Amino acid sequence: MLPSRSFSDLTQPEIAEQFKKNPLVILPAGSVEQHGPHLPAGTDSFAANLISEELASRMDGLVLPGPTIGVTPMHMPFEGTITFSPETYIHVVTEICASTAVHGAKSLLIVNWHEGNIPSLAIAAEDLHRKHGMTVLTVQACYVAADLFGGECNGLTHGGEIEALAVLAFRPELVHLDRIDYSSDHGHGHHMDKLRRTRSYQPVLTDIRSIAPTGWYGTPENATEERGVAMLEKIADSIAAEATELFAQLKETLGGTGEVKHLRKAG
Repeated sequence: MLPSRSFSDLTQPEIAEQFKKNPLVILPAGSVEQHGPHLPAGTDSFAANLISEELASRMDGLVLPGPTIGVTPMHMPFEGTITFSPETYIHVVTEICASTAVHGAKSLLIVNWHEGNIPSLAIAAEDLHRKHGMTVLTVQACYVAADLFGGECNGLTHGGEIEALAVLAFRPELVHLDRIDYSSDHGHGHHMDKLRRTRSYQPVLTDIRSIAPTGWYGTPENATEERGVAMLEKIADSIAAEATELFAQLKETLGGTGEVKHLRKAG
């Protein structure tokens, strides 16, 4: 039995043996960006890492040391934000995962909790599949959270209840609900977030102040550690079930070199 699911915690023989048993690696993808006066800058990365750890246990995989920093120029007007350029982020993600492919990792699950990473992760995933032979599945964990808990948490908002719950489940001492005092207008924030999340139209916004002039909006005051733990477990259960099924489908469809094995004839 492995002493840890973290790639960095394990010895070389332990990693080699695990890859023979199940060559699945999980890459958490988050960001370091301001989250108002009550949540830490590492909120997105904390959420991605915690979910990845839960998934590794459920799916018998290893959690890679993913880049804590993401692509988040939208938040640069506020202190607390560090960003990669898309080009740098693509290279970092690709080289981390490609290194594991050299050692025998065949399946890659990317667990993302930051919307700004999505375009860059799509490019990296394509490259890892076509050039390095990995079977890649990316899950937007923040959207899974919104689907499961948006109704009871007033949606997926920047610095709102869902994100407060995620950090409470990880390190509750980093959440300062007593400092909530200047949430931006909820109606405007929901309208702008809905606009940029549609499938048909994607406007480019200058920075987060287009959505929330104060840098955040939401209603996290009722978040608790107990609810946070329950939320993260339910998210992990949902992703593990769906990802396991999708990887099985991909295994049936894709050959070892990534070529399609079965094609249904048109008509």
